[in-house]
Amino acid sequence: LKDYDWVILPLVNADGYEHSQSGTLARMWRKTRQPYQYAGQTCYGADPNRNFAFHWNEEGASSNPCADTYAGPTAFSEPETIVVRDLMHSLADKGIMYLTIHSYGNYLLYPWGWTSDLPDNWEDLDAVARTGAEAIKNATGTEYTYGSSTNVLYIAAGASDDYGYYAGFNVSITMELTGAGSIGFNPPVTRIDEFVTETWIGIRAMAEKLIEMY
Repeated sequence: LKDYDWVILPLVNADGYEHSQSGTLARMWRKTRQPYQYAGQTCYGADPNRNFAFHWNEEGASSNPCADTYAGPTAFSEPETIVVRDLMHSLADKGIMYLTIHSYGNYLLYPWGWTSDLPDNWEDLDAVARTGAEAIKNATGTEYTYGSSTNVLYIAAGASDDYGYYAGFNVSITMELTGAGSIGFNPPVTRIDEFVTETWIGIRAMAEKLIEMY
């Protein structure tokens, strides 16, 4: 693993994260914070994971600025997604894997998110995701479901994992972190180390599988 460069964006949606810390009513905030006018009111933000320019604003995304899954007025309308896009394109010709980490649900998901169809190399994607899920289960007992986003979870067009695969990464995966049962989106601080350790077990196993394959 040390022979490979790991490019890490610790936090993509900084403004949205900051807002989520501002009080209990905003705790589950998922969008950016750019203001949009709609029906005489101001609604804030677009969903970054619906704002990428691959099947943008199709099924699973909303054109309503007040919706949680608002795709934005255009693809890449948000500075946050522009940064990710530009980084993707700078790395796609030499990058092997794009991994995006979300919460929550115990999922390892791969393209496509805009359709139930599968990519040409879906068996490679499935093998990587399966390796991560099995490593986590063997180490901690936590079960992760793996498969294509649409077939395992729901359809969501304009997502970053679809765009990463489209941009040229051999493997593109969304990891939906453990919810530890009823804890869900808001685990206690006391369990952060446990969840980080478990997550790294899955990431490491997937990386080792990628090295073996590519």
